[in-house]
Amino acid sequence: MLSRTADNLYWLARYMERADFLARAIQASRRLAALPKTYGGDETEWESVLVSSGAVLAFEASGRPVDEANVIEFLTFAPENPGSIRNCIEQARTNARAVRTALTVEMWESINDAYLELRALEGRDVGPCAQELARFLELIKQTSLTYDGGAYRTMLRNDAYWFSRVGLFIERADNTARLLDVKYHVLLPEKEVVGGSLDYFQWSAILRAVSAHTAYHWVYRTSMKPWLVADLLILRPEMPRSLISCYESIVRNLDDLARSHGRQGAAQRHARGVYGKLEKLSMESVFQGGLHEFVQSFIAENNRLGALISEQYLF
Repeated sequence: MLSRTADNLYWLARYMERADFLARAIQASRRLAALPKTYGGDETEWESVLVSSGAVLAFEASGRPVDEANVIEFLTFAPENPGSIRNCIEQARTNARAVRTALTVEMWESINDAYLELRALEGRDVGPCAQELARFLELIKQTSLTYDGGAYRTMLRNDAYWFSRVGLFIERADNTARLLDVKYHVLLPEKEVVGGSLDYFQWSAILRAVSAHTAYHWVYRTSMKPWLVADLLILRPEMPRSLISCYESIVRNLDDLARSHGRQGAAQRHARGVYGKLEKLSMESVFQGGLHEFVQSFIAENNRLGALISEQYLF
């Protein structure tokens, strides 16, 4: 496979996963913003979604005040925001067109249909209209599910599939880690007690953002506890968006690539190293060392893996 083709497939998957994450993060922030004010809080929901999406600096450069309408517009349709849903879908389609013959019909149609729908919506003010915004966010989530399902059910298990899956799981791991970090350092005010009513609803919103609210109760069969939510999203391999589950998939797909090319490389070794650390990890050691410190270290190692893949496969 040509390096350019591998690059397109890798980033196509990342952009699709990123658009899905943004839609889920906006939905979570809307739920938090709708909480009764009697629960307290410093109304940092919209700051939190900017932090988790890595868009703080770009938003500050725009000079807009941090409020619901501005943040939603910036994260959905703003052309000046490289990480907006609009730009993610546009970049995904550009990459998909470049490797059209490597995609199945189902995968291409899911991306192209979403792009055409987005173009039809562009210029319409979906922010203030709650119903229109909800429909748009559900469209993005459904597009990601359709694309992901199409890849899993219809692609040949070859280089194209493996590069696509590696990109998806690297992006998913990054998104899950950022959600965990923003919960501890933005959402909960200093005056609020961990385990209080506000804390409970915030963790519930985080779990719903990654479709894990029901899974939490199946696994733990208890009320919402921060350390158990962190355990679910970091160390439980049966949770598809957990860090360890993402790295289990990354290692497997990178190993398939290595067998196909007849040699291992730095990317495979680094991925196995991160996976090995997660396997040996306990939540007690995570909280003793600091959840924020753990998450920042993980994000750095995850970014390092992306760089190694680019170097090894000449992206």
